[in-house]
Amino acid sequence: MGISFIPSIQAQELPPAQLQKAVITGAQSAAENNLHTATDYFNSPLSENVKLVAVPKAVATPRVLPPFKSLRYDEDYRYLQDRDHRSDFWDPIKYIPIRGQKDWFLSIGGEMRQRYEFYHNPNFGSGPANHHGNNDYLLQRYLVHGDLHLGRYFRIFGQFMASLENGRIGGPRPEVDRNTFDLHQGFIDFVTPFTDTLSITWRLGRQELEYGSGRLISAREVPNTRRSFDAARVLFRMDKWAIDGFWGKPVRNRFGAFDDGPDPNKSLWGVYAVRPNSVLPDGHIDLYYLGFENKHGVFAQGTEHELRHTLGTRLWGQPLPWEYNVELIWQFGRFGAGNINAWAVATNARYNLSNWLFRPRLGLTVDITSGDQNPNSANLQTYNPLFPTGAYFNVADLLGPSNFIHVHPSIDLYFSEKLRATLDWGFFWRESVNDAPYSIATFPIRSIQVGREQFSGSSPAVTLIWDFTRNITMLASYVHFFPGPFFGASTVSKPVDFFTTWLTYKF
Repeated sequence: MGISFIPSIQAQELPPAQLQKAVITGAQSAAENNLHTATDYFNSPLSENVKLVAVPKAVATPRVLPPFKSLRYDEDYRYLQDRDHRSDFWDPIKYIPIRGQKDWFLSIGGEMRQRYEFYHNPNFGSGPANHHGNNDYLLQRYLVHGDLHLGRYFRIFGQFMASLENGRIGGPRPEVDRNTFDLHQGFIDFVTPFTDTLSITWRLGRQELEYGSGRLISAREVPNTRRSFDAARVLFRMDKWAIDGFWGKPVRNRFGAFDDGPDPNKSLWGVYAVRPNSVLPDGHIDLYYLGFENKHGVFAQGTEHELRHTLGTRLWGQPLPWEYNVELIWQFGRFGAGNINAWAVATNARYNLSNWLFRPRLGLTVDITSGDQNPNSANLQTYNPLFPTGAYFNVADLLGPSNFIHVHPSIDLYFSEKLRATLDWGFFWRESVNDAPYSIATFPIRSIQVGREQFSGSSPAVTLIWDFTRNITMLASYVHFFPGPFFGASTVSKPVDFFTTWLTYKF
């Protein structure tokens, strides 16, 4: 969680005080602290479903263009009704009026990402590679969407995705590398307004979901294919409360064209609520319940029908120069004939030295998630991260957040308003030596019988992000993994080198 993905901001147009706040506010580590805010336009279907804290909405001007958002359906281009606010090349298609009415309009957008990846000793030496232990390949992702508003209370959003892979030894990885062409999102919104501070949005169809820090539900930005759900949602907004209820099934990203469909084995439902918390400095609180079913849950203990319930809370804020994010999670349910009793504690703190050279941002993440205590018992204590972000620790993500203790110092450096770097080093232990380490997809990486050692290894990383313009961003990242004694007990436990770079164009 050491990488800071900062939305492009035309920061050079801002006064210094606003500039500092804008840059710090935009600095979000992957799965670390997505500080969400919400629109105060209660009666429009563009109300941001996961940016849930009711705060005054920033108004875009010709000099300060809004950044593109991770969830593209959260973008609002109605400010372009005023032609004096149009300054970007793409503005004519970002707001296309219909019937001459300001709340009837079409907005078109898209993304192109070209990516290169290189592995040396993938999967600690057991993955597909040439005789030198290398595997490198190209990845491409294309997204295009249309956002149609037919008045203030009805909306249709659609997005197509094409994800391509070329040259990977072993072929494309399931779910994350290739999806030739398919409908990634397609939903309708109906808005029911009651008062100036009370509304309900009914959303039905295929859609991305992202809540809180992305530890449990994320649209998965970093992998080549993003994640969506076939879902029904109710978005309730009342004063300072923002509450979402939902039920859905994850969409399986398949290799062909128009062959994606809901996963018949998995279901997700829940309620997620957010509001400001005046007890803490710049405080906010998330409260949530998540239900999850997997007819073929796989853990080191075995494969069984998994029915899991998650209760959690998240406390977070940005009382600059400090930032904090603490999340407490408890899981219970059934795994085959046994009971589930799992937990997680996730903490992150940042301190901004804004007056120093390169404005260092110091960070420390400490996470602990439970592991199974007895593989011979029917009961299961392994924590399940459900549908987490695709860059939990770094862009390589060689380990996943199950059965682990994780300590991760980091530093962000801002060389200019457009160029920044993150240096971080993660250290990993197994929380329980009676359980395996897991991948980001929650599959056991090694057999429990490999060894009793607790230390899994450490992983330094360096990442550079360069925002050439509001539309164009380049990222380059190098990650190394030093296997610890646990992997040293395995017959295959080689150090891993990973490098990736990509160029993204958004409009």
